[in-house]
Amino acid sequence: MSSHSEIRARLRQQRRALSLAARVSGAKQVARRLAATPLFRAARRIAVYLSNDGEIDVAPLLRRAWACGKTCYLPVLRGKRLGFAAYRRGDALRRNRFGIPEPALPARKLAGALALDLILVPLVAFDAQGHRLGMGAGFYDRTLAARARRTHWRRPRLIGVAYDFQQVAQLVPAPWDVPLDGVVTPAQWHIIMP
Repeated sequence: MSSHSEIRARLRQQRRALSLAARVSGAKQVARRLAATPLFRAARRIAVYLSNDGEIDVAPLLRRAWACGKTCYLPVLRGKRLGFAAYRRGDALRRNRFGIPEPALPARKLAGALALDLILVPLVAFDAQGHRLGMGAGFYDRTLAARARRTHWRRPRLIGVAYDFQQVAQLVPAPWDVPLDGVVTPAQWHIIMP
């Protein structure tokens, strides 16, 4: 079994090597697949991300969400956690310490994760049990720790977004890892939790 760092290096390289045509096609397929679900249709407050390092682009889904009147949010780094800023077309963005664009808003204007209905989570790898391998900094896991302790109310729903080749046979989760409810890829929808 490969280590997490080996999996991360291999899949990040494979992701970055995709052609522009494959990226555009994958983004459109993911948007079409996710927008057709009751989960997306029922969600009013949705967190997305701006793709970085070859991550699958959710811009087509963001445009669909805006067209449906949904409020969309982007993650904003706040220390070792994430806050979520409401994001509208044309809002000012600035680059965070990792070079990823995020809304330029003060901390008091950020929403907490538990106020959202759906969070689309970027990832490097995932398995059939809902384990996710991210970039390694743990921002999403720390931010969503309170959600992991809930037994009944499962909001926000956490949906990983990935290319099909990012699925691996098994990831060994750390005790603090927060599992996903599902993963959407260009070719299929993986429902992990009801």
